[in-house]
Amino acid sequence: MNLRKKGLFLLAAFLLTSSILVNAQNKGTFIPGKVAQSQTVAQGAGPSGEFDKYFVQKTLRIDYFLAGDSKTEIAYFRDMRQEPFWGGPHDNTIDPFNYGTYRYSAYDSASKKLIYSRGFSSLFQEWKGTDEAKKMKRAFPMTAVLPFPKNTIRFVIEKRSYATNAFEVIFDRYINPSDYFINRENIHPLKVTKIRETGDPATHVDIAFIAEGYTAGDMEKFRNDASRLSDYILSVEPYSKYTDKFNFYAIEAPSDEAGVTIPGKDIFVNTSIHSSFYTFDMDRYMTTFDTKSIYDAAANVPYDAVIVLVNSKRYGGGGFYNHYCESTVDNQYSTLVLIHEFGHSFAGLADEYYASEVTYSDFYNLKFEPWEPNITTKVNFNAKWKKMISPETPIPTPKDAKYNKTVGAFEGGGYLSKGIFSPTMDCRMKSNEAPGFCPVCQDAISKMILFYCD
Repeated sequence: MNLRKKGLFLLAAFLLTSSILVNAQNKGTFIPGKVAQSQTVAQGAGPSGEFDKYFVQKTLRIDYFLAGDSKTEIAYFRDMRQEPFWGGPHDNTIDPFNYGTYRYSAYDSASKKLIYSRGFSSLFQEWKGTDEAKKMKRAFPMTAVLPFPKNTIRFVIEKRSYATNAFEVIFDRYINPSDYFINRENIHPLKVTKIRETGDPATHVDIAFIAEGYTAGDMEKFRNDASRLSDYILSVEPYSKYTDKFNFYAIEAPSDEAGVTIPGKDIFVNTSIHSSFYTFDMDRYMTTFDTKSIYDAAANVPYDAVIVLVNSKRYGGGGFYNHYCESTVDNQYSTLVLIHEFGHSFAGLADEYYASEVTYSDFYNLKFEPWEPNITTKVNFNAKWKKMISPETPIPTPKDAKYNKTVGAFEGGGYLSKGIFSPTMDCRMKSNEAPGFCPVCQDAISKMILFYCD
C-alpha cells in the first residue's frame, strides 16, 4: 500500500470510529503540547472522579451576544478560546441553586448526560425593560466559561421565560474540543500579584481583581486598593467565617488614562475595559459592555469570580450574577458598594430597595417566585426563608421598631413597594445604612462559598 493510500485508509478509519466528530463544522485535531502556554495545565491538585472523565483542567471560553429588543431575544455566537487555568470546583460541576435569569449547560454528546451547568444574569435583561428597548434593537457581549471538555459537548443557553418562568432554549450547538477554530493562542500576559493565597483553586473561592482606570504608573495604588478591599470583604459576615477559603489575585491591566468615563459630565477616559457611568442614563450606574476585555485579563489566573476595581472617587458600580461586578475604590462608600455588588455577582442576591431610581420596569412577574434567595412573592415561600421566621412573627411583618432585628416578610423589595417581600427591615442589599447582611443573605452567601469549595 503506497503512503497516499495508507493515509486515506487511516483517515477513513478514524472518521468512522471517533465518537467526537459529530459536528461537520468542527474540524482539526487537538495535539497536546503543540501550543506553548495555553496547553499547560494549572498547578495544584489533579482532577478526580467525574471531572477527570469529562474535562481537563483548563477553561473553554465561549464569547457570544445577547441581542433583541423589549419583546425579542436571540443569542449570536462570536468565538471560542482555550485558556490555561480552571479555577472552579471539580466535584460541583452541576449548578444546584436554580438561580439566574439565564443558564448555560454542557451535555456529553455521546451519552447525552448533563456534565456542567451555571445560572447567570446579564445587563441585557435590564435593558429589555427600558424605554429604549421598545424603540430599537441592541446586542450585548456575553461570556460563558466551563472546564475544557475531553469530548464533544452539546452547549446550550437558556432564558427564563417572563410569562411562564420556565427555561427556554435560545442557543444550541455542538462543540468539538479538537475544532481548530477554538483559539489556542497564548493569552496576553499581565502582571499578577497574589494578594492572598490559602490553598488549591479547586477547593477555594478564587477572586480576580482587575485594574480599571489605573495607568502603568498607578499599579502600586491598585495593589494597595486590592489588598485593602480584600481585607474588607473578609471582615464582613459571613465571609469572615471563611477566611481560609479565599484566594485573591490582583491583575494589572494598565489603562492609557486614569479614571473612568462619565458621559453626563462630558468626561471620556480611555481605560482598559471601557467602563462608564450613566448606564441606561442613570448617573450612579457604572458598567462595561466590553466583557471580552474583562475575561481576557482574568485568563491570567484561575478564577471563580471577577471584580473590576475602578480608579475613581465617584460613587457607583454594578454587578451581575456569575458574570462580573465593579465598583469605584476611593469614594467614602466604596467598600459598601463593592460588597453590595459582589452580593449580586457572587451569591445571586437581589436588590431589596424599592424607593430608589431605576431605569427599567416589569423586572419581576409577580405570578412566580423570584429566583433570588432574598426576596419572595410568597408564591412558594416555603422554598425561601419561611423556616427561619419565628412562629410569633406575623406575616406580612409590620415595619415597626419592635421588628427591627427580626427575620420576617417585610413588603417592599426588588424595585417594587408592593407584591415583593424582603427578610428584614434593612440589609446591605437594601441600603448603605444597614449594619451588614441580614441572616437570609448570610445563609445564601455561605452556601455559595461552600459550593465553590466542594
